[in-house]
Amino acid sequence: MSLTRPAHTQTDHPALPTPKVGVLLANLGTPDNYDYWSMRRYLGEFLSDRRVIDYSPWLWQPLLQLVILTKRPFTSGAAYKSIWNEDAGESPLMTITKAQTAKINAVLEERYGDTVMVDFCMRYGNPSTRSKVAEMTAAGCQKILFFPLYPQYAGATSATANDAFFAALGKEKWQPAARTVEPYFDRPDYIDALATSIENAYAKMDVRPDKLLCSYHGVPERYLKEGDPYHCQCQKTTRLLKERLGWDDSEIMTSFQSKFGPEEWLKPYTVEEVARQAKAGNTKIAVCAPAFSADCIETLEEINEEIRESFEHAGGKDFHYIPCLNDDDLHIKALSNVIEENLHGWISPSAAHR
Repeated sequence: MSLTRPAHTQTDHPALPTPKVGVLLANLGTPDNYDYWSMRRYLGEFLSDRRVIDYSPWLWQPLLQLVILTKRPFTSGAAYKSIWNEDAGESPLMTITKAQTAKINAVLEERYGDTVMVDFCMRYGNPSTRSKVAEMTAAGCQKILFFPLYPQYAGATSATANDAFFAALGKEKWQPAARTVEPYFDRPDYIDALATSIENAYAKMDVRPDKLLCSYHGVPERYLKEGDPYHCQCQKTTRLLKERLGWDDSEIMTSFQSKFGPEEWLKPYTVEEVARQAKAGNTKIAVCAPAFSADCIETLEEINEEIRESFEHAGGKDFHYIPCLNDDDLHIKALSNVIEENLHGWISPSAAHR
């Protein structure tokens, strides 16, 4: 990082870093390890977020601290252990997010040179949003574009990521200008990347599945009634994907996973729907997860293990999980395009890129 004294200032003025524009990618988060205490810290932070669980803290926190966080770290830790990247000593979400960041950085460096700083943070766990905002401002980022990597908006994902970003800005003495990225669930380049990944997966299968389930992370049903657009955006993603693929309605459907707690969540539940499909004679299915920008515990363990077991137990024969877009080149291109559009007015691509 180069430091220079601003022009027309006195000799005792502190040197400042060269001004930059920051691009901060954000994902949900990951525990540091799958042992009990690592899991307890991570789950405690996640499940204490009022955007995620909005019950009264007077009722929720005793239950969380005395019951849930006594038992759940063991079961969640075992699930993480089954998918853990032992070579890198981290979760797959961390590995993939690093790869996405590196590829996006390479694209933006080609477009803008060294005037843009690209990094990532996690809403829960490490690296924290606060730490990365502090690093960017210290490096000279006087403008920061904050990009939650969720195609569809939900209060429990995009909004809470933005909350953490705004709170981090509030800690800075010299607060940078800031922008946040809107959901990209209906962008043609994102839909094309998603469709291409499905076409490529189907081309490798010996037998075509009877149905494709687009399994989105669920939220309580009342969130829809309270104005959260997530359900509608998920449904539109599936419709646009169907149209891009040129399929009939009978070949694709929307379902929701990861139900937590006693109240009703968005339906149909994926774990129940795969069993229903098997019993109805659709014994060959594929499942994709368009709400996730990177494979994680909900896809690698929940879909590819728990949901697969539900399907096979009900008589299903062929189950195919289609991975998330991860660091696929078409996905990186779409995300980089989103970033370039949102940087408009702040910085222009280099003459070589134009």
